[in-house]
Amino acid sequence: MVMKKVDHMQYQEGMEIIQSDLMNKVLSTVEKYDCTLYTNRDVERALSKDHLSLEDYGALLSPAALSYLEEMAVKGMAETKKHFGDNVSLFTPLYIANYCQNECVYCGFKATNKIQRAVLNYDEAEEELKAIASTGLEEILLLTGESRYKSDVEYIGKTIKQATKYFKTVGIEIYPLNVDEYAYLHECGADFVSVYQETYNPDTYEKVHLWGSKRIFPYRFYAQERALLGGMRGVSFGALLGLDDFRKDAFAAGLHAKLIQQKYPHAEIGFSVPRIRPYINNADNNSKDVHEKQLLQVMLAYRLFMPFAGITISTRERAGFRDHVAGMVANKMSAGVNVGVGGHEEEQKGDQQFEISDERSVAEVHQMLVSKGLQPVYTDYIRV
Repeated sequence: MVMKKVDHMQYQEGMEIIQSDLMNKVLSTVEKYDCTLYTNRDVERALSKDHLSLEDYGALLSPAALSYLEEMAVKGMAETKKHFGDNVSLFTPLYIANYCQNECVYCGFKATNKIQRAVLNYDEAEEELKAIASTGLEEILLLTGESRYKSDVEYIGKTIKQATKYFKTVGIEIYPLNVDEYAYLHECGADFVSVYQETYNPDTYEKVHLWGSKRIFPYRFYAQERALLGGMRGVSFGALLGLDDFRKDAFAAGLHAKLIQQKYPHAEIGFSVPRIRPYINNADNNSKDVHEKQLLQVMLAYRLFMPFAGITISTRERAGFRDHVAGMVANKMSAGVNVGVGGHEEEQKGDQQFEISDERSVAEVHQMLVSKGLQPVYTDYIRV
C-alpha cells in the first residue's frame, strides 16, 4: 500500500484548531534542554527545595541524578504520602476495539500488522463490563484502536453509558477528538482522558508515524486541552519512553502537564510511563535504553515536579517493579489486565496491542498492596 505523505505539522480537514500557544512554549523550551550540562551540585540543589523550578526538574532527569535515586525515592515517597496517604487506586483497561487506520512503526495495532481485528458489540461489551465489575473494581479505562470508521464516537459514547451502570469512574484512551466530541463523551459519562504524545520530538514523530490521522503532531498535542474545554474532569500525559531521547521526552511531558495545570487549575493531572514493549510480529521491539533504573528516575522526577499529579504504573512492567514503586511514587495501578479485545468474560476476540509482564488478578494485586501496609482504593470519585 502506497500512501501519500502529508505534512505532519499541518492540520487535516475536520481537525479543530484551538487558540493556544502551549505547543510552541513546550517545543522551544525542550529544544534548549541539554541533560548533560547538569552536575551533582545541581541535583543536590533541586533535592534541597520544597518546590521545583523547571531547571530543578531538568536536573532530576539528568544522568547526574542517577547517583541520587535513593535520596529522590525518600523525598518522592514523602510527597506521595503527603498527597495520597497510603492509598493506591486500582482499575483495569477494557479494549473494546483494535482496528486502526494509522501506520505507527512501534505499535501492535498498526494498520499493516496482520493480527486478529475485532470490535465488541454492545452485548459483548455488557458481558465484559459485568465480569470486570464482579472483581470489585469501580474504575475502568475504555480503549480503542485509532479508527473512526470501526469505532466511531457514537459507538464509544454508547459503550461509556453502559460502563456507567457498573463503574463510578470511566476513563477513555482513544484517538484525539474535537471539543464538541469530548463534550458528548463527557455527557455520556466519561471522566478522564488519556492521550500520549509518544515523542515530543517533531522530527522523530514524523519518522515513526508514517500515515494516518495520528501523523498530525499538533492535533495530538492539543488533545488534552480540547478534552478539558469539553468538560472532562482530568487528563493524563506521557511519552512512549525509548522511542526517542527519553530524558527529553519526559522533560517535555512534565512541562506540558505543568502548563496545562497552570492554565486549567481545576483539572486533575496524571502521568503514565509506558516503555516500548514487544508485540505480535515484532518480538524485538523493546525499549533497550530505558531500564528500570531510568524508569524509576522519570517517575520520581514527575512526582517531585508535580506532587499532586497521579502516577500510574501499568502491567507493561514486571510484578516486582510494580510492587516496589506502589505507594512510593505510583498511586495508581492496573490489575486483572487483558490488552486484547475482550477476554475478561468471553474468549478474547481480538489480538493484543503489546505483551504484558504482570498477569496478576485484582485479588492478587489487592493482597500485595495490603501486605505492604497500603490501602487498595476502588474509587475516589462519585459522579454527581
